[in-house]
Amino acid sequence: MRVVIQRVSSASVTIDGVVRSQIGPGLLVLLGVGHDDDTADIDYLVKKTAGLRIFDDENGVMNRSVLDIEGDVLVVSQFTLMASTKKGNRPSYIEAAGHEKAIPLYEEFCRRMSAAIGKPVGTGEFGADMKVALVNDGPVTICIDSAMGKCPHYSPCSGTGMPSARR
Repeated sequence: MRVVIQRVSSASVTIDGVVRSQIGPGLLVLLGVGHDDDTADIDYLVKKTAGLRIFDDENGVMNRSVLDIEGDVLVVSQFTLMASTKKGNRPSYIEAAGHEKAIPLYEEFCRRMSAAIGKPVGTGEFGADMKVALVNDGPVTICIDSAMGKCPHYSPCSGTGMPSARR
């Protein structure tokens, strides 16, 4: 499971010309679900995301989490985060979970994130053609792969998609 987390001043997701969700200051979380992912991946990423200290404190140091600032969270599914570009120029999505697995995990991620921050999270619509708008604050963008929680030597930039210790 992979997330791209963006610190935002505001963000929204629009489907068929209708705004589905919008948030103020907080986090836009793009979520990709892999075929090997389960609820342990959700637990790891929700805890990391909610606790990530990427908001400025009173001294201008990134030392506060979305919880600390009582910020909002918008979660948008994005299977393309699971792309492999190892061979050729056309991305392969064989690592992405199919709808039957990805939808329940996406919904559970949203439920657990809501519980973690103590308020509802904004969502997109799984599988829809969405227009995501954001004002990236900083910019601050963080990528996290749940494999990092499973393998201490994992490098998401290893070029193989495999933990670097196994290469």
